[in-house]
Amino acid sequence: MADDLVEISKLLSLVLRHKPAAIGLTLDPNGWAYLDDLVRQANTHGHSLTRDLIERVVASSDKQRFAFDDSRSRIRANQGHSIAVELGLERQHPPEVLFHGTAVRFIDAIRARGLSRGKRHHVHLSADAVTANLVGQRHGSPVVLTVRAHEMALSGYQFFRSANGVWLVEEVPASFIVFPAGVRSP
Repeated sequence: MADDLVEISKLLSLVLRHKPAAIGLTLDPNGWAYLDDLVRQANTHGHSLTRDLIERVVASSDKQRFAFDDSRSRIRANQGHSIAVELGLERQHPPEVLFHGTAVRFIDAIRARGLSRGKRHHVHLSADAVTANLVGQRHGSPVVLTVRAHEMALSGYQFFRSANGVWLVEEVPASFIVFPAGVRSP
């Protein structure tokens, strides 16, 4: 994605996942914002944004972080919110294992406490180790953890899958995580 589109993607993440008030935007209870409102409010707050640029970001994003409604008049983030929204996701039974990419420096804390959602609604898990490794690279020296998702579901944990294929769960206790041998926090 070109640099200008990366910056727009970051702006969309900020206002559609975390701080819509940063540009005076209002999201509905399901996290949707009208495109016309988003463009107007962004431009009012000094961000050069057009509908075409938004459409290019959505179309070119390999992570598919954003989605349009059927009428293409509204947009929302697919997951990763730190604000209250109801995405309407249905509970799904996960595959045998899922993966979580993180940085090596967090391993000891994860061994002690498991994976927590922090300020977000859910812990994000990937269906494959390659994607998890890419996620982990964003945080430093990457490490991929294997989550025994099927066992978790059998133990009562609820899993959801967002529109872009990211698996979501409220927490992952350390007892359900397979840690790579010999990996410790620096």
